[in-house]
Amino acid sequence: MNNYIIRNETKEDRRKVENLIRESFWNVYRPGCTEHFVIHVLRDDPAFVKELDLVMEQDGRIIGQNILVKTVINADDGRNIDVLTMGPICITPELKRKGYGKILLDYSIEKAAEKGFGAVLFEGNIDFYGKSGFDYASRFGIRYHDLPEDADASFFLCKELIPGYLDGITGVYQTPAGYYVDDADVEKFDRDFPQKEKLKLPGQIFD
Repeated sequence: MNNYIIRNETKEDRRKVENLIRESFWNVYRPGCTEHFVIHVLRDDPAFVKELDLVMEQDGRIIGQNILVKTVINADDGRNIDVLTMGPICITPELKRKGYGKILLDYSIEKAAEKGFGAVLFEGNIDFYGKSGFDYASRFGIRYHDLPEDADASFFLCKELIPGYLDGITGVYQTPAGYYVDDADVEKFDRDFPQKEKLKLPGQIFD
């Protein structure tokens, strides 16, 4: 596992990155996927952090990507606390579970910390992201928007980049608006990519 570099995405990379994301997420969480359109939309969003729009390249081929986006926690004391969210993050399917994802994740977090951001919150699997220091957001007193109090929030994770950044803060995390995309817009966008079959599979969380 070597010969890789991590760098900022360029305009020339964009369609390759969208295709990589599409290949990685297709039929995973729903029949087809929306993530390739989400990044397409987010690149023009004021919350998008261009310096944290990263690709992983090996032998001249893009094998991974990650993005970080600014958002807020609506604190119970009335303040808005600036934080980041993350993703889509992916590694090309044939190189998954070989350690590249953790390398890209840890690099992304390190760069975000260098830029002075205080915390990252997002939706993910604790078994993977826990290895990079993420914990359940509930342990920081942060709630996921629109989630009933008795609902399972184990998917909602947090990592402080500045130790103590969330001390004394309780509140509700807001997903940036750019992550909410219309299915019809996704369908139209997806027509520009090679045909792939949408399948309803066990374990998908969206119809």
